[in-house]
Amino acid sequence: MSKKLGAVAMAALAIASIYYGGSYFTAGDTSLAEHPATQLKAMTAADDHGYNLAAQRAKIARLDLKADTSFLSDEEKQVINKLIGAAAYMSEIYLRQRSEENPAVRAEIAASDAPNKALLLDMFDLHFGPWDTLEESHPFYGDKAMPAGAAFYPGDMTKEEFEAWITAHPEDKEAFTSLYTVIRRDGDKLIAIPYRDHYSEWLVPAAQLLREAAEITSNPSLKDFLSKRATSFLTDEYFESELAWMDLKDTPIEIAIGPYEVYTDGLYGYKTAYEAFVTIKNPEESAALGRYKDYLREMEANLPVAENYKNFKRGFESPIAATYQIRGGGDNVPGVQTIAFNLPNDERVREAKGAKKVLLNNVLEAKFKLILAPMAEYILTAEQAPMLVGKYMSMETLFHELSHSLGPGTITVDGRETTVNAEFKELASAIEEGKADAMGVYNILFMMEKGELPKAERDSMLATYFVGLFRSMRFGIDEAHGRGSAFQYSYLKKNSAFTVDAKTGLYSLDFDKVEATVTEIVRDVVMMQGDGQYAAAKTFLDTYAVLDDAANASFDRTSGIPVDIQPVYPEKL
Repeated sequence: MSKKLGAVAMAALAIASIYYGGSYFTAGDTSLAEHPATQLKAMTAADDHGYNLAAQRAKIARLDLKADTSFLSDEEKQVINKLIGAAAYMSEIYLRQRSEENPAVRAEIAASDAPNKALLLDMFDLHFGPWDTLEESHPFYGDKAMPAGAAFYPGDMTKEEFEAWITAHPEDKEAFTSLYTVIRRDGDKLIAIPYRDHYSEWLVPAAQLLREAAEITSNPSLKDFLSKRATSFLTDEYFESELAWMDLKDTPIEIAIGPYEVYTDGLYGYKTAYEAFVTIKNPEESAALGRYKDYLREMEANLPVAENYKNFKRGFESPIAATYQIRGGGDNVPGVQTIAFNLPNDERVREAKGAKKVLLNNVLEAKFKLILAPMAEYILTAEQAPMLVGKYMSMETLFHELSHSLGPGTITVDGRETTVNAEFKELASAIEEGKADAMGVYNILFMMEKGELPKAERDSMLATYFVGLFRSMRFGIDEAHGRGSAFQYSYLKKNSAFTVDAKTGLYSLDFDKVEATVTEIVRDVVMMQGDGQYAAAKTFLDTYAVLDDAANASFDRTSGIPVDIQPVYPEKL
């Protein structure tokens, strides 16, 4: 059904202005909220499982998302257009990383006479395959379930078979668990194929575009990164190019491109997905946020855990970039849109230089105006809903990314040096995302104690955090961010940090208990990561990453608000 903004949400939007890392936008401008794509109307009947294709499509609002590029030089625009081309190759690879049958399935839909063919194709392109990423990968075309390991492993391969192979062939362990290999069958054998070979059809031309961009740019650091990243595509050796990316400077072009996140590998969390973020940086906004990274070492020291769980081995350089995205690629495109990222994930780079935090301000702004602010009146009581403040969606996003650089990384388990990700496998992402949420809030509270942010805004910050959990849980708790939000919600419930009105289902927060619970979450999760016990992590998620009736009812109340956005960017500059 079509739904206008309610009075309380309008009150939240009526704040004079909202601060995003140095830039301001008018909060009272609801043009995004009134975009036609947000008129959520079902046009087809539900299937046998209660699944409604048109209603699901309407959960993600398509909108034009632009950025001011007028200040770019002709040279910079030429470089960016090359990078846009390279980003498109990341999408071609990621489409096949989700399923190597995807191109054939799309062609089959296109050649069919299905009455809803246009909608099926639109959904396929939105989710990079026939599985709805907002509905626990429900198949909307055909009935084949998406394999947990996507196309990184044979679809019929079990964990037991994989682990039995490594036990019998320990010489294969490094290649099989590599971030940059796919596993395939060769007769009765399992083999590891390097990305550089398996995806060469797209990596070779992508590398060529990066080299051409490197030849055009006169910025030495950008030239160095693009040249080294082109080589990485053809060698699967990324360490040097990751270091070069950390050293980018004196350029408005902020480009992240390559195999990074492991969310798509739901089997083990070993295999990286290709993606691209083509963005332009605002130096003034980035500098304004830069002071917070200077507290990273103090944030680590302030964690509510024993000293042996704290990690001072990582570098604390950690530059912050406030950017505006002008194109995405690969894993960055389908389904839920990224509003910020913290890369690289390589612990060797993090120990040498830290990690870079990149905020996508135009994406973040759109999500606040279109989604988070309107949600407030359906989650919080009338007394607390107006407390939502856009400034703290931005701050929580920034401190979430800063918190990815804190806590255990390289750890020792049973005398072995390993990493949290290696021990927690497919559970690692959900636990880390939830940790970063809670730790981000914990560190904002620390900044308030330091006088960097006003203590008087604590309750507004915590209200914004709480509604933000629901925004993420609407993604589905099979998804890492949604699952991480669910365990935070369960902790808050366990500690009576909220009450639920029996008639309205609306939440009222006890802010002191919310603050205390955030500290408890940080303590428990950091210690669990430091101990590196897979069984404990699984028990933790099985216990806490669940939703109750009150949370599920809130999703029904917010069904008229988009779950996420689908940005449409200009084809080229």
